[in-house]
Amino acid sequence: EPRANNQVMKRTTIAAMCVRIVAIAVLAAAFLPTSSLRAQTLAAKTAQEPSPAEKYFTNTELINQDGRAVRFYNDVLKGKVVVLDFFFSTCQASCVPMNRNFAKVQELLGNRVGKDVFFVSVTVDPEMDTPAQLKKYAASLHAGPGWLLLTGQKVNVDFILNKLGQYVTDKNDHTNIWIIGNESTGLWKKAFGLAKPEDLVKVIESVIDDKRTTTAQ
Repeated sequence: EPRANNQVMKRTTIAAMCVRIVAIAVLAAAFLPTSSLRAQTLAAKTAQEPSPAEKYFTNTELINQDGRAVRFYNDVLKGKVVVLDFFFSTCQASCVPMNRNFAKVQELLGNRVGKDVFFVSVTVDPEMDTPAQLKKYAASLHAGPGWLLLTGQKVNVDFILNKLGQYVTDKNDHTNIWIIGNESTGLWKKAFGLAKPEDLVKVIESVIDDKRTTTAQ
């Protein structure tokens, strides 16, 4: 009988402890800030989701003139004001004056290139324009550190050109359009790449200023 009584007492004690644990859990749940937790969870989920710009432009891998791999959205566009043009290094027609314009605009903007604005030249002939070829071409234009020349696997380059509305089946049919964008504010403009450098600078500055206005707000 004493043993039986001890077993009954043990069971009673364990049952009482279980009841207390359940009661504590219920009380804790009652006082947890559930709305705050939901908000934090949603914020965390949102933070992990790519932005609309990232979804559109993607992080397709390209190669710069130094032979380094770059992700198109994260490394080239994200949070920047960019000026894009489209060319191929052996072009003897409009590419020559257009990229001279790029070089002149770089000169006019001075140290703002690589700081307030970044230049991006994308080849339409990636099979010929290797990183080494682009390196030589960049040197001939005195391209500074804020000027990227991009090539890569043809399928990747063609994909990005399509996204920018600049894909051509014949490289000689490439446009002379510059695309000037402020990724942070969503302002994008187009300009004729053979216009006067001073006029092109004005367009670029208007896109840079949009960034400043937004920041001030």
